[in-house]
Amino acid sequence: MLRCKLDVLSACYGVVGVCERGRFGKGICRGKEKMAGTLYLCATPIGNLGDITARVLDTLREVDMIAAEDTRNSIRLLNHFEIRTPMTSYHEYNKVEKAEQIVSWLMEGKSIALITDAGTPAISDPGEVLVGRCLKAGIPVTSLPGCCALITALTLSGLPTRRFCFEGFLPADKKERKFVLEELSRETRTIILYEAPHHLKRTLTELFKELGERRITLCRELTKRFETVFPTTLEGAAAYYEENEPKGEYVLVIEGMNRSILKEREQESWKEISVEEHMRIYESQGLDRKEAMKKVAADRGVSKREIYQALL
Repeated sequence: MLRCKLDVLSACYGVVGVCERGRFGKGICRGKEKMAGTLYLCATPIGNLGDITARVLDTLREVDMIAAEDTRNSIRLLNHFEIRTPMTSYHEYNKVEKAEQIVSWLMEGKSIALITDAGTPAISDPGEVLVGRCLKAGIPVTSLPGCCALITALTLSGLPTRRFCFEGFLPADKKERKFVLEELSRETRTIILYEAPHHLKRTLTELFKELGERRITLCRELTKRFETVFPTTLEGAAAYYEENEPKGEYVLVIEGMNRSILKEREQESWKEISVEEHMRIYESQGLDRKEAMKKVAADRGVSKREIYQALL
């Protein structure tokens, strides 16, 4: 009998037991009551293999199984670090049915690590489905921090980092894509997107059309030999890539809309209707005339006296 190497504090249905050799040749904790295994979200390098953490390596060696987005890609990582743990595939096209299978293995007491092709699992990744199923089933999930392309790019961008939003890849569906772009045109936080090289030109053109001129930093091949950080504007980026073919995977970090400009646009939009119509909107909501006038004045960026004069 061996003491379990992995953390079992959160893995119990009942008491913590001792370990015995399991189906996949690793330790499975058993006691008087059956115990669930733990799902480990293991961040892997986004380019430079030296960025993997010692904790992730230890976990990948000790779990019963590794669920990988692409086993053909991940085997190179595992071979490099001489890790022999069995793998199973878990990707976008089997994420629902395979999640159920992985949950059943975890319920049997097996410990499983989830890895993606690069970066942190469950971020713009099918891992979110598996995590949701595990939490619903009461299975412990823990995340081992490490590489994440969006955070790496954000810190390199030179743009505000206190408030930001992440959109992943823009939707392929035209209607949904237009809806998201319209939302982003009003976003005041720094915006982070992922994009593939063969879609970059189209995306930059659409962003410039919907968002107008903004600062943008394009980051490509992060942590790799040909890492590039390109601060420019949306118009400048669109023009540059008309002359230069995009190469590598991109993270786009875009300046959010200036709040004062957003407020000015909102105020201008109210001027498309008359003051009387504007008043009726608030009065129909139950506000008395005095309160409605205050609201209308605030919406239009003018004084209450101006609203009063307009209503005479």
